[in-house]
Amino acid sequence: MPSPLTRRDALRLVAVTAAGGALMTQKAFAQEASAETTGLMPGADVCVLTPEVTEGPYYFDPKLERADITEGTQTGVATTVRLQIVDGSCKPIEGARVDVWHCNAEGLYSGYANQTGGLDTTGQTFLRGTQFAGATGIVEFQTIYPGWYAGRTTHIHFKVFLDEKTVLTGQLFFPDALSQFIYQNVEPYTAHGHDRDVLNANDNIASQATRASFAYVKELEERYLVAMIVGVDPAAQSATGFSGAAGGGEPPSGPPPDGAMSAPSTETSVSLVPGIKGIR
Repeated sequence: MPSPLTRRDALRLVAVTAAGGALMTQKAFAQEASAETTGLMPGADVCVLTPEVTEGPYYFDPKLERADITEGTQTGVATTVRLQIVDGSCKPIEGARVDVWHCNAEGLYSGYANQTGGLDTTGQTFLRGTQFAGATGIVEFQTIYPGWYAGRTTHIHFKVFLDEKTVLTGQLFFPDALSQFIYQNVEPYTAHGHDRDVLNANDNIASQATRASFAYVKELEERYLVAMIVGVDPAAQSATGFSGAAGGGEPPSGPPPDGAMSAPSTETSVSLVPGIKGIR
């Protein structure tokens, strides 16, 4: 069983987790100033093609081109997701279409019935959206830190469409220590519980995705900035096509298993979550 998350752990989240996620270091973000010139965001594996992984059972295209995907209804830790689409030579891909989708703080996806607790979100479109990359290949989405559900580690789904043949389906992963601290200390995540059965190290999809799919996270004053470079092969072909495909399979249901993690110590004199007061 993992050791309890301590104050020191929470303040030292720059350490790389077992599967590779980390907070972006000060040195890495110091390089952001050069991004306007080079067109590239800082980060590891910038010229590595991002591995394609399963779409999962939750994808559909709500045909909503928007940067803010919270719809003003989803509460949680404010998060900006910044993705940069490049080819294998690090050249930004202008005009790439990027779709993202993820679960809310309670572990629910929009648009599906028969989820945990028998809840039904059919007809809803929260935490889904599309953006088109500009000249630097960058898209940004305003969202919340994703929740979790049994059987998976914390993640955000994305699809990159270059044309009718080239589609990359991937997932973005987070530092486990940061996720656990949020789930145990911040509402409404706390209402869902924190006894996760799967972390980055034992999530098969995260293993398939490799380090190239683990985001860097920076604490801003009022939100997290989550950044990742997505490498796409423009010559690759996908069977799904530009319109995408609705995923099959049943959403997970039932309560999460007990005893996955221990409670943390929250003894500290500084707020540990940007934009959230009283988390000390």
